Amino acid sequence: MTPLDKVHSLPIWRGTIHAEPLGGGITNVNFVVQDAEKRVVVRIGDDIPVHQILRFNELAASRAAHAAGISPAVLYHEPGALVIDFIHGRTLSAADFQHPATLDAALSLVARAHRDIPRFLRGPTLVFWVFHVLRDYAATLRDAASHHAPLLPALLHDTNRLEAATGPVDLIFGHNDLLPANFLDDGTRLWLIDWDYAGFNSPLFDLGGIAANNGLSPEQEAHALNTYYQRPPDAPLWRSYRAMKAASALREAMWSMVQEIHSDLAFDYAAYTATNLETYRTALAAFEDTQ
Repeated sequence: MTPLDKVHSLPIWRGTIHAEPLGGGITNVNFVVQDAEKRVVVRIGDDIPVHQILRFNELAASRAAHAAGISPAVLYHEPGALVIDFIHGRTLSAADFQHPATLDAALSLVARAHRDIPRFLRGPTLVFWVFHVLRDYAATLRDAASHHAPLLPALLHDTNRLEAATGPVDLIFGHNDLLPANFLDDGTRLWLIDWDYAGFNSPLFDLGGIAANNGLSPEQEAHALNTYYQRPPDAPLWRSYRAMKAASALREAMWSMVQEIHSDLAFDYAAYTATNLETYRTALAAFEDTQ
């Protein structure tokens, strides 16, 4: 069954439906669907073990995020499909985060997600520990004889150093994939979408992800840490944060390396890998400056 066939097979439609592919996704196949009564987004995708994506976890996180006022409502689900309310708005770009008001709104939304989503979670859920993810990606790449395999010894050495430098962590419920396109602006407020990688984690991973994925300046990073923690960052916090930021950038690069092997989506993963490796190397250099 094709993804579009899966959309048409869902038992929720009223009247004739019109389904259009929703661009921007680089993990799942998504559609905007209009029937006689409503407009919705349909996310088509099964579990993806190589990325530690388990759909029961995405569903639980999506429901809790809606209950917390962070994300649109889940309207229906079945194996391989998740239907959520359509939000009229636009996805953000990295350039949007250069505007102080947008950055502050995003930081406020992420802090609310960290604080409030656990109040509404039901059932089992996952932990997202980036250093485990990086080691698992390395094993996947080795097993597949990826052309990136020669990089792995150095990257794993870096992974161990960054994990040691992170030190003790606070535990929150993280989104763990804060690409700019996972923020929606409806003209009044921001929404956070796509909970594929959600799980308990350090807040520094999401904060580092915002910075790495959106090219924040050191001044913006200091502002973000000050805003989130309500105090100026001291040297230990900077060290832990920069370790997590580098790990976040490395995870995005190694995620893309795995996608080069496993994904059938029409996307230039090789170029995405190269871009994120450069982001990682810049973040690693900033981390090493704190040593």
